[in-house]
Amino acid sequence: MKKGKLAIGAGIAGTAAVATMGAVCYKIACMSTRNKPPEKDPKRILRAEVRKKNNNFLFSHNPEDLEILTPENLRLKAWFVPAEKESKRFVICVHGYNCNGPDECGHLFPFYHYEMGCNYLLPDLRGHGRSDGKLIGYGTWDSLDIKRWIDYLIDRFGEDIQIILHGISMGAATVMLVNNSSPREQVKVVIEDCGYTNALDVVTTKIKSLNINYTARAIAKAGNLYCRALSKYDLKKDASPLGTMANAKNPVMFIHGEKDALVPFEMCGMLYEACPVPKEIFTVPDAEHAFSYYDAKEEYDAKVKAFIEKYI
Repeated sequence: MKKGKLAIGAGIAGTAAVATMGAVCYKIACMSTRNKPPEKDPKRILRAEVRKKNNNFLFSHNPEDLEILTPENLRLKAWFVPAEKESKRFVICVHGYNCNGPDECGHLFPFYHYEMGCNYLLPDLRGHGRSDGKLIGYGTWDSLDIKRWIDYLIDRFGEDIQIILHGISMGAATVMLVNNSSPREQVKVVIEDCGYTNALDVVTTKIKSLNINYTARAIAKAGNLYCRALSKYDLKKDASPLGTMANAKNPVMFIHGEKDALVPFEMCGMLYEACPVPKEIFTVPDAEHAFSYYDAKEEYDAKVKAFIEKYI
């Protein structure tokens, strides 16, 4: 009897511990942190320096400060730089988790502005950068917000524009979800760089890297219960580019670093295989998460340019 009570007690304690860690998981994974600590890894310190130079170059072009409102009255912000010559070609570059438009995507500005002749829109997703919000959507409501920016561009510049969507990490998941949910016909091409199958798998992968004694999947699932209750979406079902990939509308280019530990490289193959529309894949052998452009810039530019020009 005593052994039975001890087992029950241990089970209850274990369940309580997982529930507590689930709450912590939700807070860390799903609540935005705009002031990140300084980078310590030498490679990321170097990238931060490059990003600063990219931002200075972007802002030397005096981007227009744009704002739209969501149905919840959240103010969403974006920077806009028109093409050097009048053009009907637009690109929306979408940043990743706990980042912002200029820091994540500023390096793409010279390519799209000078090489591709695009009008350049750089949003801050809700809960990030200069936009309102305290919660992270992993592409769920973010994809709806990008659709609002698409509507903004069409209303302002006309029905005859052509739109490229280019996203990195959570931004990649976002543009895939846009493409999988009947986007406006002006959207022509999607570039996804290191996007994930679904958010629950990414959170699980992150927990595994922390070497916590309890199973990572159990903690992630507990965190998902909080997400469903408080953020009103499911990390697996709603934040799932893979689960909705059968509905993809426009051609997709898949980009991924083969040494990606945050969004495992296998996810790229799963997304690629599930994609029913015209597609291409470009992988960088030694690139970590969101480093493909930095590690293989010339090839990255050439591959993306050829893919876009094939369909626009």
